[in-house]
Amino acid sequence: MNTLRRSMASHWVPPSNYRNRPVTILGAGVLGRRIGCIWASAGYDVRIRDPSSQQRADGIAYIQENVQSYAAKTKQIPGSFEAFEDMKKAVENAWLVIEAVPEKLELKISTFAELEALAPEDCILASNSSSYKSSEIISQISDATKKRVLNMHYYMPPSCMIVELMTDGHTAPEIFPFMVERSKEAATSPYVARKESTGFIFNRLWAAVKREVMTILAEGVSVPEEIDSMWNELFIKGKSLPCRTMDNVGLDTVAFIESHYVQERGLSPEKTVDFLKANYLDQGKLGTKCSKGGLYPASESTSTPKTPDLLVLDIGLSAIKPGVTSGEIVRFAADGTLKNVVLKDQSLPDGLIIDPISGRMFWTCMGAPGKFDGGVYSANVDGTDIKTLIAPGTINTPKQIVLHSEAKTVYFCDREGCRVYRCAYDGSNLEVLIDNTGGEANPQHRISDWCVGIAVVPNYGKFYWTQKGPSKAGKGRIFCANITTPEGESPDARSDVQVVLADLPEPIDLEVHEATHTLYWTDRGELPIGNSLNKAQLSEQGLLLPASSALGYDVITRNLNEAIGLILDPANSQIYLTDLGGSIYRTDMDGNNKEKIYSNDDRAFTGIALV
Repeated sequence: MNTLRRSMASHWVPPSNYRNRPVTILGAGVLGRRIGCIWASAGYDVRIRDPSSQQRADGIAYIQENVQSYAAKTKQIPGSFEAFEDMKKAVENAWLVIEAVPEKLELKISTFAELEALAPEDCILASNSSSYKSSEIISQISDATKKRVLNMHYYMPPSCMIVELMTDGHTAPEIFPFMVERSKEAATSPYVARKESTGFIFNRLWAAVKREVMTILAEGVSVPEEIDSMWNELFIKGKSLPCRTMDNVGLDTVAFIESHYVQERGLSPEKTVDFLKANYLDQGKLGTKCSKGGLYPASESTSTPKTPDLLVLDIGLSAIKPGVTSGEIVRFAADGTLKNVVLKDQSLPDGLIIDPISGRMFWTCMGAPGKFDGGVYSANVDGTDIKTLIAPGTINTPKQIVLHSEAKTVYFCDREGCRVYRCAYDGSNLEVLIDNTGGEANPQHRISDWCVGIAVVPNYGKFYWTQKGPSKAGKGRIFCANITTPEGESPDARSDVQVVLADLPEPIDLEVHEATHTLYWTDRGELPIGNSLNKAQLSEQGLLLPASSALGYDVITRNLNEAIGLILDPANSQIYLTDLGGSIYRTDMDGNNKEKIYSNDDRAFTGIALV
């Protein structure tokens, strides 16, 4: 597609045509057959390989008897399943091989050496081992093959559908988001260990609990029945979570208690008290009792997230008395109940955002498209204390608007103006970041250069924007560039501009979920892939990762009515959307369970923000 795609070509790419290739499980024992059933339930053709004829028969019998119950969660038509004795036939054309052979290190080492020789060169090779890190079993394979090897540890399906993914120290990082999505297809809950660790994540937790339980018993402090009863009351019935509980108790209190154990038992404080002090206490992060949060960020430090209200822009063109100044800012409850009209008589309002620190809202008014009468404004969320940042006469058609709260700067796109701008919260220091005008004073005919949606991600050091192209033309693009313009370069000739995605139906609004490195956007283009909510996976540097879809991204919600506005609500794992058809929608973070929470033919919605 571009420089970005060419640079990715030298890295790992997903197995070709993987949806039509088999998944192979080595070992038909208790876990092997259950792993096979998981993948068969997701519609994949499964092969189980085991040298024992009895194990092969029992494994196939288990899948035969249980695959429909597993498929009730995946909602897929199960794939085929068969057993093999011959390794070469079992792995032929496989896109994924999961090793579940007995926990003998030399057997696993020889198995992976055999897989390197027999499996396709793009096949992902995984070990279900919980006893050995995958780095311990790759001594006889090449460095190139090591990049597609990882641990993929299942517990005991179907009662526990967790799977933990972990690097072998060489695994291509792009494999993990790919396998996370594939695991979700199979109705499992994937968790990725950030680095190699003996015991993964949960087994380390369980090891500590188990060790302390045995110590309590050995010292005669309690008995098994009482320990299990207390665990049931606190953690099962009470639903206590370890990190949430520490935040609620207070990290200073946790450190004080841990210090006592350190002294009494002669323990090292390095990874307990010293860790808390250096990373949290010295920075004033004490937990839920302080504004800086604790183990969880301040915005996520409460165990019960608040349900937000919504501020939504009605552009006014579908009003009973439509007009250029019939726009409104309207407040809704999260369930779609209309609370009140905050502001009336707005000139085609389009972009909206709220600063979580000051509590003020910022919005754009397009004015008459093609004329330099657009404006940018701010006010309290109740509509009082209105201030003009950019008065009509300077910019053309301002669209989506976002904030860089720490820098107290406002970013917005000017559609017919073919530019991306930045200014201070008070409107001063107006700066052109991207200039697609070609030097023309009024370049509104340059439709492919119209800038619409924008997102800023300080942690990546980048901002992203959409250029929608002609209506329904399939020529839309998403770009990114650095927040800091390269020294000595001008807005019309920046060397850091990259095309993230091209040939989109008509992309509009966009957001980035930093925690999952996911780019979301709305698209009001032509069906079947337009009028949709879409997502793509980014790397930790904010660049596009390879996708399994032929499109290069995933369409996750369809059949909107001229899709426009988008806002993420990660605290509640939800997304809100608007369209010009007068509807507000809510979905989960994967675009599933779409619900229309409000609809009115007399309204046409654009921007949306959480209060």
